[in-house]
Amino acid sequence: MTELGVAAVGECMLELSGGESGNWRMGHAGDTFNTLWTLRALTPKTIPADYVSAFGDDPFSADQKAFFAQSGIGTAASPVIAGRRPGLYAITLDGAERSFTYWRADSAARCLADDPASLGKSLQNRKLVYFSGITLAILEPPARRTLIEALRQARKADSRIAFDPNYRPRLWASSQEARAANDAALAVTDIALPTFPDEQQLYGDADPRETTARLARAGVRECIVKNGSEPTVLAGGGEMATVSACRVTHPVDTTGAGDSFNGAYLAARLAGDAPQDAVRRAHRVAAAVIQVHGALAPFDMLCKAFENEAEEN
Repeated sequence: MTELGVAAVGECMLELSGGESGNWRMGHAGDTFNTLWTLRALTPKTIPADYVSAFGDDPFSADQKAFFAQSGIGTAASPVIAGRRPGLYAITLDGAERSFTYWRADSAARCLADDPASLGKSLQNRKLVYFSGITLAILEPPARRTLIEALRQARKADSRIAFDPNYRPRLWASSQEARAANDAALAVTDIALPTFPDEQQLYGDADPRETTARLARAGVRECIVKNGSEPTVLAGGGEMATVSACRVTHPVDTTGAGDSFNGAYLAARLAGDAPQDAVRRAHRVAAAVIQVHGALAPFDMLCKAFENEAEEN
């Protein structure tokens, strides 16, 4: 019998990084894919992992799907959309801090919820489904509603739903639209993984504890509020705790740090770790990721950081 799988829903883009002297490296990345990459590295290979999206019919889309397959990641029933292609972004660095330039108007992923039957099929038989506010932002309002309903049905079938609001103002027509979409997402969410500065900007929360209280009122049972190098606040089951982040003296590239934290946390929870232990392992993994260029750290590096933290606990 096939073991229940994990899935992430969203947009994986072509990533241009390391553009010194015009010598750019091309990779594949995107917030939800970065998280699934970490999940794939840190979960048993008997657990299927799929990236649920939509893909183009161009050579870059074919290369992207081949890269997924080589990494042990499938695409479930994700459709292929004629004439579409992957979005593209370039990373520029100021020290270890990064900024992004995007080209995504005709991204195939914008069509990921256009076929409700294919989407529903992709989310069947999952122990965990992960998505983000960026997933919501790239969709038109009717498609957002289709996605939320598909997640609701997956939850009814006992999938655990994890969500990172990951607020990016330039992707939204207004903050009101973003709040409405996030609130609808939270209504189907079991595990929320927000970043405090994003929540402060969108909702005006005074501190991470206010964020956890607001999400608890929304019905979220498990909330982990990331806050950069500051302690993470977690709440659930009527309890609240803080866990210090790992300090990295000389970070190389902070791209993907929060995404890898999310993947490691979810992998640890799937393995049976308590929330505080899962946060500790996630901090160690995120600390390893910011010591390499690009959003995707090698699997062996992720595993070593994850296992070392387990040994220390």
